[in-house]
Amino acid sequence: MLQKKSFFFVLLLISIAALARLMPHPWNFTPIGAAGLFAGKYLQKKWAFVVPLAAMALADLWLGWYDWRLMIAVYASMAAYTFLGVLVRAKGFVPTATATLAGSLQFFLLTNGMVWVLSAWYPHTLQGLLTAYTLGVPFFKYTLAGDVLYVGVFVLSFVFAQLVYRQLTLAPRSNAA
Repeated sequence: MLQKKSFFFVLLLISIAALARLMPHPWNFTPIGAAGLFAGKYLQKKWAFVVPLAAMALADLWLGWYDWRLMIAVYASMAAYTFLGVLVRAKGFVPTATATLAGSLQFFLLTNGMVWVLSAWYPHTLQGLLTAYTLGVPFFKYTLAGDVLYVGVFVLSFVFAQLVYRQLTLAPRSNAA
């Protein structure tokens, strides 16, 4: 069972991520992937995956839906951020920074690859795939910058809160799901 304080924290994290996605920002500079990574690192696993998926769904209710096949890829990528957070649970700065980079990279590779597969924008050749990835590079820099900033803000804010409130935890110490 999710503790009351954790439940409110989950709702707050979902709300922050969804609202930030709705505010004006450079393409892909949002906190949703970072919220997923943070949730995977600090929340119970069964609730951690809810954070990025619920934030995406809430924002998509407002922004509108797009090709369901591409949406599956985007949502799977958001879940992958959470999985990366689970992998670096109870680990320090370098693993978390590596997971952040890996999250940005998997989002770039998966979503641009799926755009190539699903659209008529690029020829379905190796050259077309390379073009899709090349044209996606400007979006990647914003994805990476957003992930680095927001993971940093989320993790440092939580670590600071733990210093102030020494008993603050979001998940049981045993890593149980």
